[in-house]
Amino acid sequence: MEVKLNIPFNKPYLTGKETHYIYQAVQSGKISGDGMFTKKCHAFFEARYGFTKCLLTTSCTDALEMAAILLEIEPGDEVILPSYTFVSTANAFVLRGANLIFVDSEPTNPNMDVAAIKALITPKTKAIVPVHYAGIACDMDGIMELAKEFNLFVVEDAAQAIDSYYTGKDGIPKPLGSIGHLAAFSFHETKNIMSGEGGMLVINDARFANRAEVIREKGTNRSAFFRGEIDKYGWVDMGSSFLPSDILAAFLFAQLESLTLIQNRRKEIWENYQKAFAVLALNGKLVLPNIPAYASNNAHMYYIVCHSLAERSALILALKEAGVMAVFHYLSLHTSPFYAAKHGDRVLSNSDYFSDCLLRLPMFYELSNEDQAQICAIILRFYGFSAD
Repeated sequence: MEVKLNIPFNKPYLTGKETHYIYQAVQSGKISGDGMFTKKCHAFFEARYGFTKCLLTTSCTDALEMAAILLEIEPGDEVILPSYTFVSTANAFVLRGANLIFVDSEPTNPNMDVAAIKALITPKTKAIVPVHYAGIACDMDGIMELAKEFNLFVVEDAAQAIDSYYTGKDGIPKPLGSIGHLAAFSFHETKNIMSGEGGMLVINDARFANRAEVIREKGTNRSAFFRGEIDKYGWVDMGSSFLPSDILAAFLFAQLESLTLIQNRRKEIWENYQKAFAVLALNGKLVLPNIPAYASNNAHMYYIVCHSLAERSALILALKEAGVMAVFHYLSLHTSPFYAAKHGDRVLSNSDYFSDCLLRLPMFYELSNEDQAQICAIILRFYGFSAD
């Protein structure tokens, strides 16, 4: 009798130092926000990626909400963003009263179609929010040129894009999250580097740096007080509790120390999938990830694109019956019950295509070569090919 597999979609990887650093944080007597491990994380990101200023947050959602406040998004403002994204990208701006203007995905990958943005810009447009899907860069030169031409802000939703790069017209690779005025990262347990829950706001435009600290500290200037810059602190602006415990930062720092190790293994797994399915792509059975020449691959996820919703559903079922968890991803936000009426009847066919046909496969550090080979064999057999 064939033994059923038990392969999850995701399994958080622990380096072994997380609890040790958490113990250090607790022993320090400073376990609320901005303790020694928060500072270590900030320093790591600023040194490694050249981010102007980093602020850990309780989630990527909170980082995006901070960005919306910093940009002073108001009712009636328009924000251009992809429809094929997680709801947090949209909610951050809806909460400020913005009207969402959804742009379609590219035909060859789920990122926003930069060529379609200009026609959507109006005098009410205030920001563009590119989402680097699967850690693959959007065309940032095109986006930043539009932002400059129309005096718009750019907020990079880099939730999936840690340690990924964009090489533009100048030929210099730039870390994703370092190009827009602001950027938001996620350290949710499904991400390459994680702390269970967590996020980070990156401030690349210096005019937002001081206010970002205030907003993050419930609208107070407490950070300046702790640095000895003022003799007392008070309520000086709007804000909320966006500041994570130093315990989360301790966990995250253990992950950051192993970033290269984690990334190398994830890239091996990604390449194994890509090689195994090359024959399926060659024979037109499915579509593999498309990585533009200007983008690097951080191996955040591996996905395949089926030809139809029915085909994808059948493949998910075949994998599930064999004991493998594979999942589809976003449902187009422009068709959602919450926003469909406000979007109107403008068709975003590429976004809907990825909503119906894209399938994410198991992708985590401890996925063994043997288990991955089993996954590949199931998919190859589904399409009538041998794994040999």
